[in-house]
Amino acid sequence: MRVVVTGSSGRLGRSLATGLAELGHEVVGLDRAPAGLVGVDERTVDLAVPGAAARVLDDLRPDALVHLAGIAVPFSAPERDILLTNTALAHDVLSAAASAGVARVLAASSPTPIGYSSPAWRAAAVPIDETHPLAPANAYALSKVVIEETVRMFARTAPGAFGFFRPCYVISPEEWAGAPTQQGHTVAERLADPALAAVSLFNYVDARDVAGFVDAWLAAPADAIDGEGFFVGAADALAERPVAELWREYAPALGPAADALTGTASVFSIAKARQRLGWSPTRDWRSELAAAAAASAPELHPAETAAGSPSACTSDERECGDTRARRMYTRSAESADGTTPTTTTRTRTA
Repeated sequence: MRVVVTGSSGRLGRSLATGLAELGHEVVGLDRAPAGLVGVDERTVDLAVPGAAARVLDDLRPDALVHLAGIAVPFSAPERDILLTNTALAHDVLSAAASAGVARVLAASSPTPIGYSSPAWRAAAVPIDETHPLAPANAYALSKVVIEETVRMFARTAPGAFGFFRPCYVISPEEWAGAPTQQGHTVAERLADPALAAVSLFNYVDARDVAGFVDAWLAAPADAIDGEGFFVGAADALAERPVAELWREYAPALGPAADALTGTASVFSIAKARQRLGWSPTRDWRSELAAAAAASAPELHPAETAAGSPSACTSDERECGDTRARRMYTRSAESADGTTPTTTTRTRTA
């Protein structure tokens, strides 16, 4: 399937575009600057220019389009700019896709429209699913509500299938190895201090799993996806302890229903995507940190890893992997300076 991905140079866009290419799709990436993506035909285009989306889609005539482009971080630009940029881009791109006869159109939303960034917010139900009431508390969240309604409008008025998805806190592959995440903290810091992960209700998703979701969405029957939205997240919470043990101190807005979130259970439900699309995430923070730690560990001489040596992992390799992961993200936390990178207004998805 020929798939256009807007915002392909962003944090999610890079993994999504390359992931779809690896899954066998012919992927064309659209962004204001290329990212050097393997297997992706990158086109330089500023979709904020009136008519740009219509021209490029009329030329490409893709089978499907995934719209990620926009200002991707709340409060990273003036509120008016975020609202106008994100909503205008989405309308222009979706309208152009409808005019070009694109059969499948999927737009990125966010979990933020439910309103958990507001101090007055209280969860209507836990776990949170797609039926939860919307209560946007900033321009970014409001722009996503408008995007979702734009999707529904085209689902009602245009041929083909239009849908949206709400990716949880996106973690790209390099961030497992210690690169800063979207808010400037490392994964290690978010795990070490539950207050950091509680801001987004301990949600997260590996960017490569989002590519798997999109692949499943593209293959689904039209009546299962047209006008529909899906939460897309990991199957577990980004927390070392169960959310049931954390919510009273760090996320009291969840309320007593969160006592049911025992073990590794996530605050956000992905049951709808599992049931309608047959999709489930394949990655979790424990295994990804362990893999990153193992990849960064220096190779040792065989004699140094003999049974009984301090570095040996003969009895339980999984436990050794967990130990290496803990050392890695502890080192990351100790070396981080805690500053947040300066953000600038961009019409691409981070």
